[in-house]
Amino acid sequence: MRALTLVGDRKLELREISAPPAPAANEVQVRVKAVALNHLDLWGFRGMAFAKRQMPLVVGVEAAGEVEALGAGVTNFKKGQPVVMYGALTCGQCKACRQGRDNLCENVAGIMGFHVDGFARDLINIPARLVIPVPNGVSLRDASCAPIGFATVEHMLFDNAKLEPGETILVQAGGSGIGTAAIKMAKAIGCTVITTVGDDEKSRKAKALGADHTINYKTERFETITRKLTNKKGVDVVFEHVGGEGFNGSLLVLKRGGRLVTCGSTAGPSVQLNLMQLFQQQYRIFGSFGATMGNIRTSLAKMAQGLTPVIDLEIPVAEFERGLARMESRQVFGKIVVNF
Repeated sequence: MRALTLVGDRKLELREISAPPAPAANEVQVRVKAVALNHLDLWGFRGMAFAKRQMPLVVGVEAAGEVEALGAGVTNFKKGQPVVMYGALTCGQCKACRQGRDNLCENVAGIMGFHVDGFARDLINIPARLVIPVPNGVSLRDASCAPIGFATVEHMLFDNAKLEPGETILVQAGGSGIGTAAIKMAKAIGCTVITTVGDDEKSRKAKALGADHTINYKTERFETITRKLTNKKGVDVVFEHVGGEGFNGSLLVLKRGGRLVTCGSTAGPSVQLNLMQLFQQQYRIFGSFGATMGNIRTSLAKMAQGLTPVIDLEIPVAEFERGLARMESRQVFGKIVVNF
């Protein structure tokens, strides 16, 4: 069978490998149909894995497919059923896992496609507890964006930031995969959405998604404009996943007692904070890592109700590297999906 394999930093090969054996007890064999790209794929491609890994490594951290075969003891799936898979090899037994906080597993064996072999292959055997059914009416293309793209936003906005209807939110980098999802999810509950983008075309697209105000961060100071738009009160929530120099600006646009939630640092992992500002304004800063199985189920349910991901590009597996290049160039608006 085929597997898209990282053989060195920035070196990908589509290889023929041995098909997996029949699924073991409590396993499901899935035929992968669609892989959605994420910054994790890009970081791994660049050689930025923060743990030891062995190459060649099958890539792909987020995917959807169809059940091919069932191992003994698996009764809640059937052959041909559309599914998505959780992308971390959690233990399923620690306190965090038992409480449904899968993303905080104490004994996680790695992130698939980053530390261990991932989803970009024709067939994969995976524990049935890490497989989630796709509701009727949701395409595999859209479903492939649920385990990370949609679920990460669900976890950030509603588990951590506790976004409420009618609030005002600033979405940083609104043209990204999670940025577009954040705009749509916030608008779906009646929030006022301000978003930053990198060019006028992305501004037009963000407004078409429902963003009330867009700010070109390359030509305008988002801090100044956001304060003006809120009559100097600031926003209730900042959806932050960029880091770097803009992080403190994100704090400046919060109202007193406002909440900032962050899951990334694509512009840089280090910042300096003014602690007096932090406690005097009583800001609440939430780090948000990944998502839970429950977040994925909720994301799929929202897709079934019509809240679908923004797809920037669909490409065949042979053009995976082109998708990474597009993401690296920041031209992307929404998600890139690779079809198998």
